[in-house]
Amino acid sequence: MAASEIHVVDAQDWTEIPESVLSATEPVILRGLVANWPCVSLQRDDSDAALAMLAESYSGRPVSTFLGEAEIKGRFFYDEELTGFNFLQLEARLDDVIAKLKEHRGDQYAPAIYVGSTNLDAWLPGFRTQNDLPLDALDPVASLWIGNKTRVAPHFDLPQNIACCVMGRRRFTLFPPEQIENLYVGPLDLTPAGQPISLVDFDDIDTRLFPKAETALRHAVIADLEPGDALLVPSMWWHQVEALDDINILVNYWWSTVPEFLGAPSDALLHAMLSIRGLPKPQKDAWRRFFDYYIFEADALTHQHIPESALGRLGAMDETRAKRARALLLNQLKR
Repeated sequence: MAASEIHVVDAQDWTEIPESVLSATEPVILRGLVANWPCVSLQRDDSDAALAMLAESYSGRPVSTFLGEAEIKGRFFYDEELTGFNFLQLEARLDDVIAKLKEHRGDQYAPAIYVGSTNLDAWLPGFRTQNDLPLDALDPVASLWIGNKTRVAPHFDLPQNIACCVMGRRRFTLFPPEQIENLYVGPLDLTPAGQPISLVDFDDIDTRLFPKAETALRHAVIADLEPGDALLVPSMWWHQVEALDDINILVNYWWSTVPEFLGAPSDALLHAMLSIRGLPKPQKDAWRRFFDYYIFEADALTHQHIPESALGRLGAMDETRAKRARALLLNQLKR
């Protein structure tokens, strides 16, 4: 079933990225945003030259590499029992990975090879001096992703994300956060790369196992990227990523405007699983209302009946209050 259309803007002549894009809450294709990067320009005429530019920046540190047999058809996933994976994870040199990708170029039975989320500044110092986005004020984490024809299952990230297609074509299938109930999310304890993933193969939906998945697909948007294009992936949007060519390079930027001292929302979810999920329904209903009152629906009027001097942890969270709250939680969890 067809997905919804995605917003597309011509970004080839931008010297800076508008705030309206950086804070977007729906995906946006930024057509041509990095078309003038030297690495992108090189690959148009000579892909090996672009790969050489990448290798020249390599620090020599091993990279975490996923390797799967040809039989998995590029889909990195679980084994049948969801107790392991259909691929191996190993440490390798990036230049060896590049050589292996070149060796299997044009091979229809190539093994699946994938290096993801490799910090550019640590592993490829110097690459950003020529290939970078003007995002210094946001202090983003910039990462490299490289591999052959592979597919990464739908997952979400907390930060905002701009994904830049450097070599090869990419297809993103994106689902809004409210579609979580139709995505059939897998285990939280064992994940392929840290984040929980959807168990649905959206290229071949098993409607018997996943009857609501087609509803998710109707609410999805699909972004097809050519080299030089970029995609704004909003916080918490689920996204399946497919690399469509024999060698693909992507550079992405993650950033958050929320202070780090506030901690990870996933920690609160885990604590709620521990302390709330097993309660009788009337108590869970009461706690749902508490969370609405204190968290999800809280505004300037929520605590106006309490003097500012007496707000305590109800007041605006700063680093000092965050440290006190974290210390209190640690003490309570030790009981």
